[in-house]
Amino acid sequence: MYKNKKKNYPLYEARQAKTLRDLFDAATTRFADRTSFVYREKGTEKSVTYKEFRRQVDSVGTALCKMDLKKAHIAIIGENSYGWVLSYWTVLNTAGVVVPIDKDLTPEDTEYVLSTGDVAAIFYASSAAEKIEPIAKKLGITTLIRTDDNKEIPEGKLFIKDLIKTGGELLDGGDKTYLEIDHSDIDALKQIMFTSGTTGKSKGVMHSAKVLLANNNQGQKLLRITERALSVLPYHHAYEATAELIIIFGAGLSIMINDSLRTLLPNLKKQRPTEMLIVPLYAESFYRRIWDKIDEGGKRGTIEKAIKISRALLKVGIDLRKVLFKQIHETFGGELKCLICGGAPLKPAICEFFNDIGITLCIGYGITECGPLVSINRPEYFDCSSVGLPLPQTQVKIHNPNEKGEGEICVKGDNVMMGYYKNKEETEKALKDGWFHTGDIGKIDERGIVFITGRCKNMIVLENGENVYPEAVEEALTDFPIVKEVVVFEAKRPDSKACLGAEIFPDMEYAAAQGITDVESEVRKAVDEYNSVQPPYRVIKHVEVRDTEFEKTTSKKIKRKYNTAK
Repeated sequence: MYKNKKKNYPLYEARQAKTLRDLFDAATTRFADRTSFVYREKGTEKSVTYKEFRRQVDSVGTALCKMDLKKAHIAIIGENSYGWVLSYWTVLNTAGVVVPIDKDLTPEDTEYVLSTGDVAAIFYASSAAEKIEPIAKKLGITTLIRTDDNKEIPEGKLFIKDLIKTGGELLDGGDKTYLEIDHSDIDALKQIMFTSGTTGKSKGVMHSAKVLLANNNQGQKLLRITERALSVLPYHHAYEATAELIIIFGAGLSIMINDSLRTLLPNLKKQRPTEMLIVPLYAESFYRRIWDKIDEGGKRGTIEKAIKISRALLKVGIDLRKVLFKQIHETFGGELKCLICGGAPLKPAICEFFNDIGITLCIGYGITECGPLVSINRPEYFDCSSVGLPLPQTQVKIHNPNEKGEGEICVKGDNVMMGYYKNKEETEKALKDGWFHTGDIGKIDERGIVFITGRCKNMIVLENGENVYPEAVEEALTDFPIVKEVVVFEAKRPDSKACLGAEIFPDMEYAAAQGITDVESEVRKAVDEYNSVQPPYRVIKHVEVRDTEFEKTTSKKIKRKYNTAK
């Protein structure tokens, strides 16, 4: 039963894997007959058991060894699919290095990643063929392997099913090259993950097996594992790759691969997941849609009253949330127990709402350089305004804290990266005396709970010496329903003095539903209302209203293009 305890409670038990192959073998043996992945192929739903998945991984891996790619850097690019997952675990179990690539990168950025990452072979989806094949030819990468068969494969190209067949025959013939790879050196480079970044050129974050194992072994101790997960975030992102494809897979859950945003709601209802990994954009979207639906039916007062009743009942040990909020639960399939939200801070009100209706929302903090997990709120011990407790065996400290205890968050532990690939200068900036300097601003309270305030790079320093973290202002502005997205930046007044500016993308659906015709006027009214309760240094004096959404990274973070004063 859900309950926010006043004190932390014992860690959950979790099997401690010694190597990635050990983790893989344990999962595929212990859960051999359980469904590992559910996916769609050519419009048909398919599934594969853990035992079948192991056979296919070992077959493809054996074929790669035969192709002299046992120690190669191998890239994967494409939308989430079973072929992506199969490729990922296959390369993780080689003696080489996996290089996941964002499918939405420009051709120029894709070429940069392939070249910088010393890639020798590529697994790619047919949707990426027009971009990948010319770049590969230019770079002299001759081994290209399609992960799906949506289009005819040109002569000279391979298909992953070919590798399953040829590798399976080699296995059956006694070839143990892949099976006998030595994985004991967990300090060796295993993955290069290029940061999507909201500013600047991407850097190749180096993960050893130790980094990924620390995430797995320690992350499970803070969170309760359920039964079925719906996979919605891009696999090339550290959060989804590590938490979903390594931790959740290793724990034996059945993972349903969502093929597109369009199919998300139907898949929720059909697959009935018990947990999902999401980013704040998803949580905010779910929250708004739920309340919009409630308001359409004129039931806001009823739901608010039900929440109050539910809170009172929980205090005496009675949990009726699945009954009181049945219709909301059915939207998510009826069996959703937990949403794990990472990537950026989330408004406390959203966290509190989901916990009120009986879907535990655990907010965490991660960064690619930590593989990515740093901290997480526990299911029964949490603070909705925080990002939770550091992983066991992970140290977190605040560097140069101010009078409020706020400073740069630094992390030390086995989850910290090896450095940036072929980038000594940036590595030395980020890693100092064993501590990784995250660039994030935050604080730690007396309970050891971590709070995020903003980003060092985004901090605005005004003439009066006041430091303003734009993220805090942005959070306050998005409390107004007319404000869908906002970026706060340093602007200049006519007298050349620095002030706060805000560029805002309005919620046009809300405006239409409310019959608002002068949207810009409504936005400015919201800013005036915000300004009326702010101290002078947090007042917004310059407003820009835009008619398109902000450009975002594939982890759904807004790309900030303003140069703020330091």
